[in-house]
Amino acid sequence: MPKNFGQNWILLRGLARESGHWGSFIPLLQATFPEAKITLLDLPGTGSFYQEISPANIPAITDWIRQQALEQGLLKQPLTILALSLGAMVAWEWMHKYPDDISGATLMNTSFANLSPFYKRLRWQSYKRFGALLLTRNLYSKELKILQLVANQRDQDKQIAQSWEKIQLERPISFKNSFRQILAAARFRPNDKKPHQPILLLNGQRDRLVSSDCSLAIQKKWQLELHSNPWAGHDLTLDDGAWVTLQLADWVKQFTPGLARKA
Repeated sequence: MPKNFGQNWILLRGLARESGHWGSFIPLLQATFPEAKITLLDLPGTGSFYQEISPANIPAITDWIRQQALEQGLLKQPLTILALSLGAMVAWEWMHKYPDDISGATLMNTSFANLSPFYKRLRWQSYKRFGALLLTRNLYSKELKILQLVANQRDQDKQIAQSWEKIQLERPISFKNSFRQILAAARFRPNDKKPHQPILLLNGQRDRLVSSDCSLAIQKKWQLELHSNPWAGHDLTLDDGAWVTLQLADWVKQFTPGLARKA
């Protein structure tokens, strides 16, 4: 049984996103694991570290984020990681490089360069949308377009886009850091060794940014557990946070019966 499984969570976001983008998912997660410690860590160049320069490779980003965890005293007991996209690549590298730090990880809508072609890791159907984003100057309009690319729920577009605009005004991620994060993700090719920790893969079948086939490729390579949401997009916790917490609760209960409570 993994030590302290599901009791000390660290959450990592994806490309050009920060802790503030978890939004209303955090109360759902805390309700599911009421006794657990939940910490949101920002990648270099985002959130509270938006003035830092992001490394352009996953191993260096991993070392950087691990140092933040050390400085905050988060490694006194093993971590359970929940990570999205680029953050999930960091989680995978972390499990390999510092295995004693991690008791298990859930990886959402991620991809590896040596398992999936570039046109699936960034779906070719989204290229036109990316071009439009580069030409959009109005910050609210840009965040709305990002939202409409990464999520399929449309009932709160205005409120969410406004909150994302506020995040970008207060803690802007630079074009340079966004580009360096893209380079890091594009280059990430993990070795063939399977991490020893329990791993759960989650994906959205209607992800318009990263093909759901990328999660399937990881699942097949290492025979991992994969659960798919039939309608959600790339930002899985935004589209269906309740579904995510149910998957996490069931997963944790496999190793620690009674710890998690379904939200």
